[in-house]
Amino acid sequence: MKSRIILFFFLINTTFLFAQNSPQLNSSDILQNIKKLNVTGSVLYIAAHPDDENTRLLAYLAKEKNYKTGYLALTRGDGGQNLIGNEQSEDLGLIRTQELLAARRNDGAVQFFTRANDFGFSKTPQETFKIWNKDSILSDVVYIIRKFKPDVIITRFPPDSRAGHGHHAASSILAQEAFDAAANPKMFPNQLKEVQVWQAKRILWNNYNFGGNDNTAEDQLKIDVGVYNPLLGKSYGEIAAESRSNHKSQGFGSARQRGSSLEYFSAWKGGLPKTDLMEGVKTDWSRIDGAGNIAKQIENIQNSYDASNPKKSVADLLQLYQSITSLKNNSSLVEDKLNEVKNLILTCSGTWFEAYAENPQIAVNNPFKVKIDAISQLDNIVINSSINQEKLTLSSNKFQSINGTQTAKEISQPYWLKNEHEVGMYEIGNQNNLMFPEGKPATTIDFIVTINGVELSFTRPLVYKYTDQVRGEVYQPLAITPPVTANLDAKAFIFNSDGSKDIHVKLKAFKNDAKGTLSLELPKGWIAYPAKVDFNLKKYGEEQDLVFKISAQAKAQNGDLIATVLIDGEKFTKGIKTISYEHIPTITYFQSAKAKLVKLDLKTTAKNIGYIAGAGDLMPETLKEIGLNVTMLSENEIMNGDLSKYDAIIAGIRAYNVNDRLKFEQAKLMKYVENGGTYLVQYNVNRPLVLDQIGPYPFTISRDRVTEEDAKVNFVKPESKALNYPNKITENDFKDWIQERGIYFTTDEDNHYEKPLSMKDTGEKESDGSLLIANYGKGKFVYTGLVFFRELPAGVPGAYKLFMNLISK
Repeated sequence: MKSRIILFFFLINTTFLFAQNSPQLNSSDILQNIKKLNVTGSVLYIAAHPDDENTRLLAYLAKEKNYKTGYLALTRGDGGQNLIGNEQSEDLGLIRTQELLAARRNDGAVQFFTRANDFGFSKTPQETFKIWNKDSILSDVVYIIRKFKPDVIITRFPPDSRAGHGHHAASSILAQEAFDAAANPKMFPNQLKEVQVWQAKRILWNNYNFGGNDNTAEDQLKIDVGVYNPLLGKSYGEIAAESRSNHKSQGFGSARQRGSSLEYFSAWKGGLPKTDLMEGVKTDWSRIDGAGNIAKQIENIQNSYDASNPKKSVADLLQLYQSITSLKNNSSLVEDKLNEVKNLILTCSGTWFEAYAENPQIAVNNPFKVKIDAISQLDNIVINSSINQEKLTLSSNKFQSINGTQTAKEISQPYWLKNEHEVGMYEIGNQNNLMFPEGKPATTIDFIVTINGVELSFTRPLVYKYTDQVRGEVYQPLAITPPVTANLDAKAFIFNSDGSKDIHVKLKAFKNDAKGTLSLELPKGWIAYPAKVDFNLKKYGEEQDLVFKISAQAKAQNGDLIATVLIDGEKFTKGIKTISYEHIPTITYFQSAKAKLVKLDLKTTAKNIGYIAGAGDLMPETLKEIGLNVTMLSENEIMNGDLSKYDAIIAGIRAYNVNDRLKFEQAKLMKYVENGGTYLVQYNVNRPLVLDQIGPYPFTISRDRVTEEDAKVNFVKPESKALNYPNKITENDFKDWIQERGIYFTTDEDNHYEKPLSMKDTGEKESDGSLLIANYGKGKFVYTGLVFFRELPAGVPGAYKLFMNLISK
């Protein structure tokens, strides 16, 4: 008689979602996962950002203690800086989401986020909660605790100034409040329609000694997490380094560490255990009523496991699966164990299957071809799928395929980016979305696999795969697109006075015979010619560049331009954005086809600009958009070219952190200034710097910053040329700045430098290190921590005016 259970397939953990379609483990990994079956304890680690987690501890908990281990990062790191490209804000958050998932594939934990947006550096939790809605974020933390059901919760940070960042402290405050709230049915009662209250045994602080802060003490709980795992052939210090090195956008490549390493813990609530995190917690099957024989079955499977022939374990695993299924308990713990057993059955039997589409992007509501491939190392494995009625009957080591069709009903989009959001938080829709760190796959295929009469149900994401000449076989998520996307060529268009400008809109078709009309929605006082354009894109993938001439009337109001595609009676206002790096899956999502229109009387004496690449920003494209000629400077041009043809040279953000060749090019750049050039250096962090002295005279880069984007800016030297020529700068020019005023301000400046501005965050002392200007020879050197790299792409008018002054003669 067939035994059957239908469960949503959450895979071994969520990080498998796009990493691979079917779990494949070697013999040591299989044994590691068999051992995990007998452990029912769970731990949730909570902090604020990608990179805050203790990867060595996570790896130890997940792979040595075999606990279900999770990392909850309140944010996706959207507000940070990017060392590998020019992506910022939501784009950077998407990259860091995937980097965290890659890290979890190394250390074995699962990943979660709340709806909180990383809006940039915050100095206190009070400031943080002014921007985040505390109750909403607390609700998310409570929901994840109720869903994940951790026995122990661990925070990375304390709830006060020792945390060093307002988000860090806020993560501890929220974790400690959620520890109690998750067990209180009066807190967020609407959640109880789908989750149950949960009381963790204790919440601890993982104390640390780094960054000049030593919070460890001998009376704390100490655990040696530097042990070696012979099944994995690595210590947890080595695994941690591999995990942490996935944070490439932050430059966190780490050396492998080997040998003993102590972690320290103190208690927030629930008492401090003496020897083990799980003291007083049942971490075996005895916590499940009626599961008395389960542990013995798993022990027998482990003892009889043959690493040279894992197929021998299939029959016992099937029996174990049926035993767990028969338990009168539908808890999430039982479901987790059923999924673990199901995957072990697949991998021990050598059963592998996947479903993929013929193209990486498919138009919504447009039928497309799907192929299913499968193979097993056992005979008589039957696979049924949801794409057609045809079934596959597998013989040992015989590769088989079937074809079908699928239609996707909804455009794929990360759930937190579906709607416009406020500064502090994303809109997430149903709170259950939080259990899917990268969002649910665009479309899925259901499978029922029958092995020895037992039916096992799985759901697989439908993906796209291709063969790269260098990388080999590459998987990427399938994207479900609008039928036609519309991409604008800038995020902001700056109009000087009453002039007109050509604006290009690139259309791309994701279906054949895509016919429709493109028009532009404009703010009051703006005119587009023509008013609309008909298009006819005959083939999938065809592109067309359409041009509109935009002009501003005398009283034109600054606002948003929206490109609108009308096709088959339906409106679409999305452009397509693809982010591609080799260390993460390709990311495809759909930005609003929107850009700012800004009418501004902008003057500049600079025309030809040389640009030295730094860690990555959008400044070159932004400067080109306002009519400047921008040349990206190579080392050869700096060292051997004629720099005098440039009215100004600009160094990209963190150039002196990431461009090692600048220490050799510096003398040539200073000579350029001495001969009459203008050299502007955007912010750098204070270490590592490729040379100690960036400018012609000394100054020190600090960690000081002003994070309140509306902080009052004082004109210390109102007569400064930088504030008067060629554009008159007033207090109004510091309105509507985004995220922050500036970062990594200077101190200990040589008195040759003029410092025309000062500013401060609430309750702090005034800082005048945001902008340094020095005459040197016949030219001018500028260093600034003001975040022009954020403000100019965002179309902030006053930021344009001040920047033009800084690069003008």
